[in-house]
Amino acid sequence: MDCNTYTWCLAALGAFAVLFFLFETIWNLLQMTRSILAPYLLANEEESSVKKFGLWALVTGCTDGIGKEYAKELAKRGHSIVLVSRTLEKLNATAKEIESEFGVKTKIIVADFSKGQEAIDIVKKEIGKIPVSILVNNVGSQYAYPMYVGEVPEDQLWSIINVNVGAVTLLTRTFVEEMRIRGQGAIVNISSASELQPLPLMTAYAASKAYIRSFSEALRYEYSKYNVTVQHVTPFFVSTKMNSFSNRLLSGNFFVPDAASYAKHAAAALGKVDHTAGYWTHSLQYFIVKTFSPEVSSTNPSETNISKCRRSKHL
Repeated sequence: MDCNTYTWCLAALGAFAVLFFLFETIWNLLQMTRSILAPYLLANEEESSVKKFGLWALVTGCTDGIGKEYAKELAKRGHSIVLVSRTLEKLNATAKEIESEFGVKTKIIVADFSKGQEAIDIVKKEIGKIPVSILVNNVGSQYAYPMYVGEVPEDQLWSIINVNVGAVTLLTRTFVEEMRIRGQGAIVNISSASELQPLPLMTAYAASKAYIRSFSEALRYEYSKYNVTVQHVTPFFVSTKMNSFSNRLLSGNFFVPDAASYAKHAAAALGKVDHTAGYWTHSLQYFIVKTFSPEVSSTNPSETNISKCRRSKHL
């Protein structure tokens, strides 16, 4: 076959691109399979969790949704729980429920992370000498419904920045050095699938979750050599009040589990994998998006699509 140098170069480049895509697809498939199966195939004795990480776990955003159910899963494994949220009545009710159901100790701290450093100072003061061995950065803030950045109230943007970025960073800084010195501990940063793509009409929220992904991966590099586990959790839609802008999401379905089901699977992965989507159908979604949907951002979304997104709170 008579092929010139230019043709051969293009053919070689095309073959390399195909091989790279196949390799990435197989790798992502293996990662998805490991994420789903590791919690069940590897040793998973509940009583070993306290020995592995330590007694006390601190969970933010713990009075509803994923945070509450994750705290209950840790209590089920024998951990005493520090509950941090902004509503005293809900904190008291959650603490009472956990103590009566699992027989562990609890401590409540009232802190509103949208206030920034003020909330961090409260946690530092109230935590006293309790050795926090597991930090679950679950608290999150997002838009009331999809809108342009210029339409988002300033206080809502500050809330997203302070809660999704500030609280994760400063709480981690508060406890990670003690974990390093003890030579054990875990930091669980619960993000969102919105980290995978720039997300017009939820711009600041998605950007804050991309920060959590980057922060978690770098933090793991810094502290894993000290036997500190840093796990990054990427849920897709879960049926919680955080998705109250959509009645369809609140109703749940095959791909939208309730918070209890999600937390049960996510907590089982702690100490088994560095990253997880948390739930098996979410792992499928993560694999598809990661493999077949390159990171893109529409520079000129149609007004029809924008109108649909802006009306999504009525769905």
